[in-house]
Amino acid sequence: MDIQRLISMANQIGDFYESYPNQSHAQHEIAGHLNKFWALPMRKQIAQYVNEQGGTGLHAAVQASIKAHLQL
Repeated sequence: MDIQRLISMANQIGDFYESYPNQSHAQHEIAGHLNKFWALPMRKQIAQYVNEQGGTGLHAAVQASIKAHLQL
């Protein structure tokens, strides 16, 4: 899948959880959504992008969530 599309989709999820007062909880929820609804190849691709390209374009909470909680 196009990485720009994955970035856009991940940021939409991040936007939803942006208003959570507890950002640690928000990061768990973001990762939970990705783990539950994204296919493994999509999760691998976004994780690889964060690890190799620094996650440019992703919201900070989404980047942190992927680094800490994404299941591969």
